[in-house]
Amino acid sequence: MADIGEPRRLPLDAMEERHPGLTQEIAAYYRQAAHVCLDRHHQSPTVFQLHDPEAADVELHWSATTKQVRGAWANKIDATEAGAYACALAGAELSRGHVAVRRAETGTGADYYVGPPGSGVDDLEYCRRLEVSGVDVGDGQRLEARLQAKVKQAQVGASNLPAVAAVVGFEARRILLTDVADTT
Repeated sequence: MADIGEPRRLPLDAMEERHPGLTQEIAAYYRQAAHVCLDRHHQSPTVFQLHDPEAADVELHWSATTKQVRGAWANKIDATEAGAYACALAGAELSRGHVAVRRAETGTGADYYVGPPGSGVDDLEYCRRLEVSGVDVGDGQRLEARLQAKVKQAQVGASNLPAVAAVVGFEARRILLTDVADTT
C-alpha cells in the first residue's frame, strides 16, 4: 500500500454494516474504546501510519469523549485492547479489503477470522486468522517487539489457516499488520 496523495480515512464508523463478524453493539464498544485511547494522546483529526507492509498515512476522525465515557473506560488495559480491535479491523479493511467474518475460538492463536466480503459464510477457506494487540504508550521498537510476540502466538495456534498479526500503537500513531509465516 503506497502512501500517495491525501491520507485515506480509517473506516471506524458503522463497521457492523461491513463486517458480518461484528454486531452493532460490539462495533460501538470497540469504537468507543478507540476514541478514549485516541483522546489520551491526540486531538481529532490525526494521522496514523498504517504499515502493511509498506507505510501509508491514514486519517482518524472521532468525537471527543466525555468524562463519563472516560470513567467507564478507566481500565486502560481493557480500553487499549478493545480500541485496538477497532483500529486493526479497520486497518485490515482499508489495506487488504478484509472484514471481520467472526470471532476466533480460544486456542487458535487469533482473535478474529477476516476475509474478503462474503467469505466465511459456509466455511473459512478464504479467510485468515487475525491476532491483535494494542499498545497505549511506546515507541516503534516496543511496537515491533509486540508484533513479533503476536506472530509467535499465531504460529502456535491450533489452526491451519494463514494468519496476520496486528499491533496498534495509540501514542505512536501506528497500525502494524504483517503476514505470519507458516512454521510447519
